[in-house]
Amino acid sequence: MSLRKLKVSVTVGGEATNPSPNNESENKAKRQTVVLGNGSEVVFIPRFVSFDQAWTWFDYLHTHIPWTRPTIRVFGRSCLQPRDTCYVASPGLPQLVYSGYQPHAYSWDDHPPLKQILEAVHKALPGSSFNSLILNRYKGGHDHVGWHSDDEKLYGSTPEIASLSLGCEREFFLKKKPSKTCQESRDDQEPKSKRLKRNHADQYSFTLKHGSLLVMRGYTQRDWMHSVPKRTKVEATRINLTFRWVLQDPGAMS
Repeated sequence: MSLRKLKVSVTVGGEATNPSPNNESENKAKRQTVVLGNGSEVVFIPRFVSFDQAWTWFDYLHTHIPWTRPTIRVFGRSCLQPRDTCYVASPGLPQLVYSGYQPHAYSWDDHPPLKQILEAVHKALPGSSFNSLILNRYKGGHDHVGWHSDDEKLYGSTPEIASLSLGCEREFFLKKKPSKTCQESRDDQEPKSKRLKRNHADQYSFTLKHGSLLVMRGYTQRDWMHSVPKRTKVEATRINLTFRWVLQDPGAMS
């Protein structure tokens, strides 16, 4: 099994720092870039903001965001989404629809601290720009998100996705999508035991700690899938903010 685990141990106690300057030189030194190949990469900043600032954001979001747990359609069946959610977007963007659910788009002005967080993300990622945000709240280890890719047309062919984690740490997994033609030919020739071993190759695991930022770039959504699996022993809450750029006219990419 070739599961590459990328853990970064960072001491996060001590005094708070301003999240806008955000110890820029310190973050550059500690950020990790993982080249996945074929134009895909992940950038990981284990200490994107100070411990205290991250808790300030967590407390605000936990109590002030209008969380909802919608009913979605998965494989033709209706079920509750296994996490709370909220959607924020700039004016004039196409409506977001996923798994049969169309969330209400709140404004950045509805919750001003979100603009402060967005500014800090932009400062940490020069040249990047985001105009939408999906917030997810995992209220324990049973809340999760299954294997998927954010490869919808409204995000373009090479979307950049920045994911900020607050609160309880959780594991984040990446695995490469199998090539369909290659998969079919190999499955005809290999015994089942070898197929199972091969399916574990090309995987990465990140421990998303309180205040960390993970960024997926390039063709990561085209070639890879990601998930935050269940962890039954986890009881604490995690809040995740996922920033994306939504195209004004997704049809122009066709």
